[in-house]
Amino acid sequence: MNTPSETTEVRRIQPYQASKTYVCGGCNNPIPPATGHLVIVPAESPDLRRHWHHSCWERRDRLGNR
Repeated sequence: MNTPSETTEVRRIQPYQASKTYVCGGCNNPIPPATGHLVIVPAESPDLRRHWHHSCWERRDRLGNR
C-alpha cells in the first residue's frame, strides 16, 4: 500500500465506534459492528481508505496484500 512518495495513516477504531459492517481490505471478509479494527488512509489518496482486521494488516506483507 505504501510507495516511496506516499505515507499511510493508521487509525484504530474501538469496538464502541464501529456501528456498521465493513469489508476488510486484506481478506475481503466482513468486519461486524462492535468489532475493533483499523482504518488505513493513504495520505495522498484519502478517498481510498479501507477498513482492515488487525491481524490482516499485520500479515499484509507476508500475504502479498497491498
